[in-house]
Amino acid sequence: MEKINSSERFEKPAVLKAEHLVKYFYEPEKFKVLKGVSFEVKQGEFLSIIGKSGCGKSTLLYILSTMDTDYEGKLTIRDELLTGKSQNELSRFRNEHLGFVFQFHYLLPEFTALKNVMMPGLKLGKYSAAEVEERAMYKLKLVGMDAYAHKHASRLSGGQQQRVAIARALVNDPAIIMGDEPTGNLDKANSQRVFDIFRSLAEENSQTIITVTHDSDFANGSDRIIEMEDGNIVGTHFPKSV
Repeated sequence: MEKINSSERFEKPAVLKAEHLVKYFYEPEKFKVLKGVSFEVKQGEFLSIIGKSGCGKSTLLYILSTMDTDYEGKLTIRDELLTGKSQNELSRFRNEHLGFVFQFHYLLPEFTALKNVMMPGLKLGKYSAAEVEERAMYKLKLVGMDAYAHKHASRLSGGQQQRVAIARALVNDPAIIMGDEPTGNLDKANSQRVFDIFRSLAEENSQTIITVTHDSDFANGSDRIIEMEDGNIVGTHFPKSV
């Protein structure tokens, strides 16, 4: 697949728009976690969100992922306003357009790697079971895990499980892949593998990557870094490596 250079990627339209996002927590007392956060993310952009624990970055990601709907402001993804939609509508949207990679892989240990990757595709119902299996094998190959397709998830190492989790996030060809500390439980070598997969997805597939991370090496390899502090965006950086 032909590589798409940075200038071409960033001429593309915004795939996600967050407008004046405000979020409160109410326990043990009312507290404003996000204080009017606004930004856009382009198609094919690799974005990292950083900041100290408690700054609001993971809270922001859960709003962007549509899994938290209790907020003020507007969220638009792929030119569709998602704020105010029902849980069923959001669930369908997530399954088709968003992929998720968490710090903990959440694979089903009694299932093979292949069956784990197939699950979102079967749930979407867009393809036959045979087509979903073919797509899942292709995604496992993409992350270098096709040789382990029929091995149970419980028999894989942590790094292997995380690569299977990435394949699972990719099976429906989402426009945006969101990661919450995707390298948080990995050693340096496996962190680099995960980073390389994300970089390739942005550059070669023009898929958008949005990650929350404490890993400075990971963040510094992305296209743009948003820095948060006390519920606000306090800085935007474009690493020299890009």
